Amino acid sequence: MDYGVAEPERLGEARLPDGRLLGWAEWGPVDGIPVLVCPGAATSRWLGFGGGLVDAAAIRLISVDRPGLGASDRAPGRTLTDWATDIQHFVQQRALRDPLAVGFSQGAPFALALAASGLVKAVAVVSGSDELAHPRFADVLAPQVRDMVDAVAADPDAAMASFAGFGSADALWELVVTTGSEADRAVYTDAVFRHAFRRAMDEAFSQGPAGYARDTVLAMARWPFDPAGIAVPVDLWYGEQDTSPVHSPDLGASLARMIPMATRHLLPAAAGSLLWTHTEAVLRTLLSRVP
Repeated sequence: MDYGVAEPERLGEARLPDGRLLGWAEWGPVDGIPVLVCPGAATSRWLGFGGGLVDAAAIRLISVDRPGLGASDRAPGRTLTDWATDIQHFVQQRALRDPLAVGFSQGAPFALALAASGLVKAVAVVSGSDELAHPRFADVLAPQVRDMVDAVAADPDAAMASFAGFGSADALWELVVTTGSEADRAVYTDAVFRHAFRRAMDEAFSQGPAGYARDTVLAMARWPFDPAGIAVPVDLWYGEQDTSPVHSPDLGASLARMIPMATRHLLPAAAGSLLWTHTEAVLRTLLSRVP
């Protein structure tokens, strides 16, 4: 089956004011509507989505490596707020007018940080990680996730060292294929998709595990912004067959109530991989949010 993964059409690096580089990849027309992609955990700019749909919809899909992953330089101690500042410079440097954003899995809080900073006009959160450290989830997290959240709260540096000790492309791939639902395994083990996914993971760890470890600390900590202050449309996409313990424990239900302009889409037959199985609906809805 064609899940819409394809080689990037353009690759590059943008230099930030402090001298660091942000690596990026693009698909679709250069004069298309810019859609910034915040990839999932332990992946990089190489894993796109949408295939020919981005051309048909005149979308300029831009995936950006977070600091320390792939082609982006490290930024020790970075925060979600720092990410928004980096993207502000990126958008200005590349003259991206009125960008939109997609945040997949662990990329969700990074995409929402852009929305909270007023940098994007609308966001699609797809199988997104929620604010797992929020008190509303205190009694519902899976035990291993609860342990990670508690470890970050107690000692972020020690937690980051622990995550780095575990993090590798092989270890994370094994976790993905063993904990995912049957529907997700069908996608991730497809020969073409698997090649693209593994390539993105290998590049993500090309500088070592520190970037992944920092991302995980941020994903397991309290967010530095209030979702209630997000003033742009946010579509929350979840599949009822999603078995990931690090996505939203209530599949976005409480987050949808917190964000003023949120719309929750709960798909009974979909799983965590719905970014690739329901791409057209995600992109069509995202584009409809902008006049």
